[in-house]
Amino acid sequence: MSKTTSVILVHGFWGGAAHWNGVIAELLRKGYTSLHAVELPLTSLADDAERLRKMVVQQQGPVLLVGHSYGGAVITQAGDLPNVTGLVYIAAFAPDAGESPGGITQQHPPVAAANLAPDSDGYLWVVPEKFHESFCQDLSAEEGRVMGVTQKAPLASTFGDAITAPAWKKKPSWYQISSEDRMIAPANQERMSARLGAKKVITLAASHASLASKPVEVAALIDEAASS
Repeated sequence: MSKTTSVILVHGFWGGAAHWNGVIAELLRKGYTSLHAVELPLTSLADDAERLRKMVVQQQGPVLLVGHSYGGAVITQAGDLPNVTGLVYIAAFAPDAGESPGGITQQHPPVAAANLAPDSDGYLWVVPEKFHESFCQDLSAEEGRVMGVTQKAPLASTFGDAITAPAWKKKPSWYQISSEDRMIAPANQERMSARLGAKKVITLAASHASLASKPVEVAALIDEAASS
């Protein structure tokens, strides 16, 4: 039955659906046929949650939501839908009610915080030349440079958007911590994963981009969640 579950992959800030390429390839090898990678507008939590909700209600049968980084906040906000069977957090925010990604970040500022730069239109970027060392230091320098050039910047105001009713209080969850993360401090990941009551928490010696650098391990956790 697990292979008939629809898996919806939700990217975070400074990325898009293509960040899931390696994980998608691994899930296809495992026999999953209903895979979807949503593209978020990254304009507000409300906009992003609504985009995800629309994709979820299009699916027939059970849905597993997988969020990376800020995508964890999106699945937390949008995940309490009848056909959602679980939530998987990949180096992700898992806020409680009233918490925002920005507020959580301030508790333990990440190593790469100084490499974020706002523009005059209100979008927040990772300095492209610093993307590799900030986001994906365990990929090649060339891969990091490409990701830096193709990054999708969020409106900075989205950082302050707070969760209203966290879906993880009603849905089973799984969490992957990246111990070498420079974008979300590992201490924050450990705190968020501990309070989830998650069915499983794993730690990978990975950058923030564990979905790209450790696709086999990330896909295995998703498969375990879908099979649960």
